[in-house]
Amino acid sequence: MAIAPPMLRRGDTVGIVTLGSPLNRATIDARIAVLRSTGLNTIVGEHVYEQDGFLAGTDEDRAADLMAMFQNDEVRLILPTRGGTGVAGILPYLDFDIIRNNPKLISGYSDITILLNALYQYADLITLQSLMLIDFSLQTPVYNFEQFFTATSIPTPTRRISNPPSIPMISRIPGNVTGPLVGGNLTSFVDTLGTPYEIDIRNKILVLEETHEPTNTVYRYLNHLQLAGKLEECAGIIMGECTGCLEAYGVSYQELIEDVIVPLGKPLMTNVTTAHGIYKAALPIGAVVNLNTTANQLTVVEPTVVTS
Repeated sequence: MAIAPPMLRRGDTVGIVTLGSPLNRATIDARIAVLRSTGLNTIVGEHVYEQDGFLAGTDEDRAADLMAMFQNDEVRLILPTRGGTGVAGILPYLDFDIIRNNPKLISGYSDITILLNALYQYADLITLQSLMLIDFSLQTPVYNFEQFFTATSIPTPTRRISNPPSIPMISRIPGNVTGPLVGGNLTSFVDTLGTPYEIDIRNKILVLEETHEPTNTVYRYLNHLQLAGKLEECAGIIMGECTGCLEAYGVSYQELIEDVIVPLGKPLMTNVTTAHGIYKAALPIGAVVNLNTTANQLTVVEPTVVTS
């Protein structure tokens, strides 16, 4: 069974790290101010403000910041500033035994999902595909904060994951399967194939989402997963949004799902608000979920945080 980290309480400390692409200082500081207004304290990693082209410093430095947060007894939640690219580069420099023995909440999406899945796979830690520091803005929908703080602060044995009322989840293939949730950003998932950090999805529920890729590129990634046997190995599939993904040659994202995913015959739920979309459901990577597409329900069936 995966390890549920300690819950977040008012007055706890959040460790801020930059693990992939850089974010400018003014934005980081403004978002920290919003985060602190929720009643949380912050510690900023040594290399958070660094910039080296499209990376926020060296792989070793970014990994060192993350390890420092896991080893800091004051830190309850680790929050990356953003995703971007380059998160895979820190993985060889992480000590997964130390992480396993110092479980903490960590949340993110986009390229951060490479890390979230690695932490589950190699440190047995439940992580959260949800908000990053950049999302702590006065313009962020209330739904996103409700999802985030419910997932991080309430140790319930079960939690129903629902879209905002105006956006229906759509079950395409009926079924009822239960298993750990893995996956995240499609580009990042494909990047792990053939590496030591390739995601094991055998008998697991796979969630996928993408952003700002034309549909012919999305097709290429989905086809890559299919040829690698990943889509056949999973127990069920959740297709999130493809935000800003333009049609290519007249083919839409929904048509890709129809042509590539539906024929697999796996229990399939689509139109789940995830990650890069305006609305962001909080999805626990590594936690056991029940995907009941006959009833059109997605339920986390174990606590994802604990009171200790």
